[in-house]
Amino acid sequence: MEEKAYAKINLNLHVTGKREDGYHLLDSLVVFPDVGDRVIVVPAKAGQTDLVNLQIVGPFSASLQNEDLKSNLIVKAAYQLAALAKKELSPVNLILEKNLPVASGIGGGSSDAAATLRVLINYWNIEISSQELAQLALKLGADVPVCLTPVAQRMEGIGETLSLLPELPRFGMVLVNHGEAVSTAEIFRKRDAQFSKHLETINSVNNFELLIQELLKLTNDLQLPACALNPKITTVLQSIEQLPFCRLSRMSGSGATCFGLFETAQQANEAAILLAQQHSWWIWGGEGNIK
Repeated sequence: MEEKAYAKINLNLHVTGKREDGYHLLDSLVVFPDVGDRVIVVPAKAGQTDLVNLQIVGPFSASLQNEDLKSNLIVKAAYQLAALAKKELSPVNLILEKNLPVASGIGGGSSDAAATLRVLINYWNIEISSQELAQLALKLGADVPVCLTPVAQRMEGIGETLSLLPELPRFGMVLVNHGEAVSTAEIFRKRDAQFSKHLETINSVNNFELLIQELLKLTNDLQLPACALNPKITTVLQSIEQLPFCRLSRMSGSGATCFGLFETAQQANEAAILLAQQHSWWIWGGEGNIK
C-alpha cells in the first residue's frame, strides 16, 4: 500500500494575531499541486522487534539520513495512531520516497505524516473517528490536519480550523526552491508587528482570471521578512515573474519555496523547463490544484 504526500502551497498567508502561548494565528488559502513524496508500507521482515521501521530513499533523502528516526514525524504518526488502535497490530516497514526539498515551506514533513496516517489506517484496518484523527493530526503539527485531505481548503487559527474552498478552476503552477533553508522563527521575529485582517468570505472563483484578481488582493505576510533574511528569495520571485504567461509569483508559507501561477499546466511545465535551463535550483511545473 502507498499514499502520495502532496506538497502544500499557501496561496496567501495572513498573520492575524498571536496567542498567549506564542503561537501565531493565520488565515490562508491552501492548494495541493500534483507533486509530492510517497509513503509506502510493506510487511515487516521476520524477527523485526519494533512495530515500525522507517527507510528513507529518493532525491532529498540525504538531508534526513542523520536524523534520529524515532523523532521523525512519520514514525511519531505511526506510533500515536497505534496507541489509539486498541488492538494488536502487525509490525511494518515504512518507506519514504523523499522527492520534495526539506524545510522549504511546502509542508513536506506534515504531508508525509498525514499520508502515513491515511495508509496505516487502511493497512491496519483501524476504526477512528474524524474528530479523533483531527486531534491526532494537530498534536503532530499545525500543518498536518490540512494535509489529511489534500484538496483546496482555507486554514485558520494555528491550523485547526479548516473549511473547503468553493471549487477552484484548474491552473498551472511552477515551484522553485533555491536550496537554502530559512528559519521560520527568525522570519516571524523580523515580521512587521502589525496583524492582517481575516479574509472576507471566499466566493466561488470559477475561472482563472477571477482567481488571479482575488489573490492579488491578498499577501504572504512572511514574504518581505524572508526576503530580507535571504535576498536570494527575491531573485527567485523575479525569475518566476519573468517567465512567459506567468500571472502571479509569491512565496509559499515561511519559505523558501516560491510559486508562479499559469492558466494551464502545459504553460507551467514549459516555463519550468525554460527556468531549469538557466538555474540549478529545484524546479517543478505542472497541475497546480489536484482537486
